[in-house]
Amino acid sequence: MALDAPAPDPPELEGDPDEYDDVTVQGTDYHRDDLQEFLEAGAWEEAFETWAAETELTRDAFDIAVDLGMFDRFDFFWDDFADRVGYHAPGLPENWRERNIHPELNSWETVSAINASLAELGAEASRLLKAEYVDWEAEYDAPDDLPDF
Repeated sequence: MALDAPAPDPPELEGDPDEYDDVTVQGTDYHRDDLQEFLEAGAWEEAFETWAAETELTRDAFDIAVDLGMFDRFDFFWDDFADRVGYHAPGLPENWRERNIHPELNSWETVSAINASLAELGAEASRLLKAEYVDWEAEYDAPDDLPDF
């Protein structure tokens, strides 16, 4: 099932990757300006279109995520140690019901679908940025005495 929805504007990259619970990042040069430029030059829209063609997120759930500004809260950063574009996808909190964060949000199924789908969008954008836009190499050199696995 494809999602028929326009791509939201690219997010403004401004988070601190060291503060995310779901991400561990090595290094300090996150290439924020470069990644922001790539997103605005078409990477965000291209990743969104690829994701939208494959997602099972309903239009109603998408509209809830838009209403809550979730697409604005994505973050992308260069992870030099892993030689990848890392990302942080926003998610709905476990106490969404108690907080009454949206009048049309009424099931765990919808919450789970939004959270999973946004993680999938982040992964798609990250993959696309690394494959098609990033033109720098990781500067991290592993020590010679690391064991072979």
